[in-house]
Amino acid sequence: MIIAIDGPAAAGKGTLARRLAAHFDFAYLDSGALYRAVGAKALDQSIDLDDVAGLVVLASGLIGEDMAHPHLRTPAVSEAASRVAALTPVREALKDFQRNFADSPPGGKAGAVLDGRDIGTVICPYATFKLFITANRNVRAERRWLELREKDPSVIYDRVFNDLVVRDRRDETRQDSPLRPADDATLIDTSMLTADQVFEQALSVIAS
Repeated sequence: MIIAIDGPAAAGKGTLARRLAAHFDFAYLDSGALYRAVGAKALDQSIDLDDVAGLVVLASGLIGEDMAHPHLRTPAVSEAASRVAALTPVREALKDFQRNFADSPPGGKAGAVLDGRDIGTVICPYATFKLFITANRNVRAERRWLELREKDPSVIYDRVFNDLVVRDRRDETRQDSPLRPADDATLIDTSMLTADQVFEQALSVIAS
């Protein structure tokens, strides 16, 4: 079984994906972490974010430890990841990694849960179940702001909101694999829902 979960930043797709993976004892892949890892390595190595060839080399050489980079969730890496993810050659370099994970889940697991922005449309259009998780932009900005404040109390909400607007626009309008629901995806709006309610809705879709 392959469960594809897509949606914009801070909609709650990662929380849901991890919970579903634990519930079913499936392998879990946060595809966004792959792009964050490439962005983080580019920043660390002072590789220009317009240097497509250099970024492809980084993407092709990713290892597990790269997903544990200490700055993976910082605003700077988030911005770098969004720019990196808009580059078709980088997406192509990471496509096989994601598909192999889905088709042959590590650890001998019986299934896989992948979350991202193009899992149901591009990476695994053949997924058993497809969910598109969304939420009001103001709600998403507040969630991200509260998350970032835990590490840095000086984070400004307006900056977080504006960054989210830019990222949404880039994700939705990029030429390759733009963010959009798959035609056969089930939409879940988490704006007014608790994590438990989102989880129960997802389970009801999978059980149907």
